[in-house]
Amino acid sequence: MNERSVTVLGVGAAVPDRVVTNDDLAAFLDTSDDWIARRTGIRQRRVAGLEMATSDLAVRAAWEALQGAGAGAGNLDLILVATSTPDHWMPSTAALVQHALGATRAGALDVNAACAGFTYAVATGAQFVLAGTYRSVLVIGADLMSRVVDWSDRSTAVLFGDGAGAVLLGASRRPALFHSILGADGSGAHLLEIPAGGSRLPPSSETVRDRLHSIRMQGREVFQFGVNILVRSLRQATEEAGLQIEDLALIIPHQANIRIIQSAAERLGVPLDRFWANLDRFGNTSAASIPLALAEAVSSGRVHQGDVLAFVGFGAGLTWGVNLVTWGGE
Repeated sequence: MNERSVTVLGVGAAVPDRVVTNDDLAAFLDTSDDWIARRTGIRQRRVAGLEMATSDLAVRAAWEALQGAGAGAGNLDLILVATSTPDHWMPSTAALVQHALGATRAGALDVNAACAGFTYAVATGAQFVLAGTYRSVLVIGADLMSRVVDWSDRSTAVLFGDGAGAVLLGASRRPALFHSILGADGSGAHLLEIPAGGSRLPPSSETVRDRLHSIRMQGREVFQFGVNILVRSLRQATEEAGLQIEDLALIIPHQANIRIIQSAAERLGVPLDRFWANLDRFGNTSAASIPLALAEAVSSGRVHQGDVLAFVGFGAGLTWGVNLVTWGGE
């Protein structure tokens, strides 16, 4: 264990007010509440109004995390926003959040690793704390997936929702474990993508007509990837940290599909209640899903001082990441 370690000092979350149920989707899609729930575990999701942008939810989650830590925005050294639905291609969403918070001392940048983005951002931010470069790093996962969903495609429209979650990272004053692994396999990039809008396929009347600015997913392959990488990456991370899977008090996975979580739990030999899941109420919120679930687990009293938690993200890229964190190490 390093002489210096890092811990979570505060956590926050924010979601839009509007609830969209499976029955609401069934009113215009060839689907049903039973069909969606049995295949995904999702019952409802939150959807932002057109007046809201990703940075708006990110700021709300950030304030809650800062308040929970008893910290002020003026003391922040760095702000990282994990998102694949930024307010603009430039400037970064993190810069907009920095201004809205009044965090005038902080650097700011976005991290795009899709649904694994939060784990990538936590791993990145933690390095500055571990090195002694920065004392206070705010990490936010925020996505408005409703903006990039093709609402006529039932294979993807039923999966996603909007949300944001945030953690404040700082140095631990007590012995605390922190360990991360990150991975990627770009050969699977085509399995989950938004084809148009970047330099490869710039916006045009044709790309809009063909709905190429919306999510395209090969569901079966992505499902198999999710199960395999959740199991493999957890085993790798715990082994590198000198732990057993049983040492993890709570596993907070990316909230993609309840059957992915169930299958991984079975293969790992871990009781399902060791995994925190809230996708039944929020759907897949991409980079927001892990911190959103973490905030709920903390507020529900499921997390205690000294607990070793695992954050496990996986998604487009293909990318994946694990963070092992001791809770309450300050």
